[in-house]
Amino acid sequence: MIVEYHRPRTLAEAIELLQRKQPRTYPLGGGTAINFKTEEPIAVVDVQALGLDTLEQQGQLLQIGAAVTLQQLIEFPGLPSALGDAVRHQATYNLRHQATVAGTLASADGRSPFGVAMLALDAQLKLIPGERTVSYGDFLALREEFLPGHLITMVTLSLQAKLSYEYVARSPADLPIVCAALARWPSGRLRLALGGWGKTPTLVLDGQGQEGLRLAAQSAFSNAADEWASAEYRSHVAGVLAQRCWQDLGE
Repeated sequence: MIVEYHRPRTLAEAIELLQRKQPRTYPLGGGTAINFKTEEPIAVVDVQALGLDTLEQQGQLLQIGAAVTLQQLIEFPGLPSALGDAVRHQATYNLRHQATVAGTLASADGRSPFGVAMLALDAQLKLIPGERTVSYGDFLALREEFLPGHLITMVTLSLQAKLSYEYVARSPADLPIVCAALARWPSGRLRLALGGWGKTPTLVLDGQGQEGLRLAAQSAFSNAADEWASAEYRSHVAGVLAQRCWQDLGE
């Protein structure tokens, strides 16, 4: 239950509110990730007036303000087409106009196509206070530590990396049963991330060479069973999708 709404004009004011002990206070971007059914009294801090909606390319880096919407992101010229595909798979057209980049990443579970793609791309998150920059992978691993009292202000990714995204779902509009995103840098670095199961996207590989790529994907989902699919099915499909991604990048 939301008991307070704040719209600060400065980052300092926003951080002061977020660091309060009572009531628990959360950033509010597009509002699509807030659970309004909670019985706990909470406060929200609207970040729309904080200037966090910039989106620009600096050399080979794409700098994405936390409050940039998913629709603004996919309309940006030069965005990797596979990342645009993952964003479209993440949310419908109407929701993409509301959901913010930071909010979607912060709340991503294992079925988040956007989270999987950004994990593969090794996106970097800038948090305040402290001007701290962490990889999205580290953020996911320590989300309960990073979120309270902090605010994501910027997300940065390299445009040097090529990305491939593949998925299997019950229908094109459904979230994935299994999805895979593979990024490849000019140096030969590869990062493979899987989704469709679990509390967070899964990083499978970060290194050089594609030997064992399929086997690594299969192993990562060898216990990935839930009400949507068996572990055996997911493991097999993960390997197939990883191989498809590699073939796509090879071409």
